[in-house]
Amino acid sequence: MIMEIVFLGTASMFPTKDRNPSAVFISYGSEGILVDCGEGTQRQMKITEIRLTKITRILISHWHGDHVYGLPGLLQSLDASEYNKTLQIYGPKGTKKYFEILGKGFVFKRSMDIEIKEVSEGKFFENEDFLLEALPLEHDIETLGFNFIEKNKRKIDMKKVKKFGMGEGPLLGRLKEGKIIEWEGKKITPEDVTYMKKGRKITIIDDTLICNNCYRLAQDADLLICEATYSSQLEEKSKEYQHMTAKQAAQIANKAHVKKLILTHFSARYKNIQEIEEDARGIFDNIICAEDFMKIYI
Repeated sequence: MIMEIVFLGTASMFPTKDRNPSAVFISYGSEGILVDCGEGTQRQMKITEIRLTKITRILISHWHGDHVYGLPGLLQSLDASEYNKTLQIYGPKGTKKYFEILGKGFVFKRSMDIEIKEVSEGKFFENEDFLLEALPLEHDIETLGFNFIEKNKRKIDMKKVKKFGMGEGPLLGRLKEGKIIEWEGKKITPEDVTYMKKGRKITIIDDTLICNNCYRLAQDADLLICEATYSSQLEEKSKEYQHMTAKQAAQIANKAHVKKLILTHFSARYKNIQEIEEDARGIFDNIICAEDFMKIYI
């Protein structure tokens, strides 16, 4: 199954003429997972032609404004679009309280179903295809990092199937389910004709100081999307505001054996991101600096 990741906002606190505040959209089959919802996110979705009704889940890393100011408008538009699913919203401790306060600040009729779940640590959603998990990070308010982990899939090796004289049919489905079948008087086990394809892992780390949970989250990720608000020349400022430098993000990718690193959440002080990229590339080479509307397929 193709997984598409769209960067809807790659700025930090202040939007710029080229960058919106934080938002990332993960499309996976019928699932549409929005991670954070900075100011103007729904407009960014319109530009990238992502239907608002594609959203099935919203993950909120924390409740600083640059990560949630887009929620009221997005929810109002969803409601007006006759959204017919139950929208699942996940966030750190305090999310229910903040959401209630948010609802009192704006006047609009809400007819759609919304479920809000507060997450602390570990797995918080699972279906037959993937699971979502979180770990707390170190910021000045409750903040979470997230993992999207695709489950391993059993695949049919048709070359091995043909050696048994079998063709397409329902028996292959049973083998794919891990069941033993009988064919022309012989027992065929899943191990005889199938193999396991390892699932993909995406890690998203937003605002935080570098900490042990960053490494735990990112361990063996196929793709790490990580904040890099400053270059290491401003490491003291990054500590003051409890953010990471690009160099620190690269350290995480290197130590956690990440395959690919995408940097995002850049301070508006950087008119271009060459300094950010060079800061990280000395430690980890497979890097992309995100741009608004950038799409990644894995």
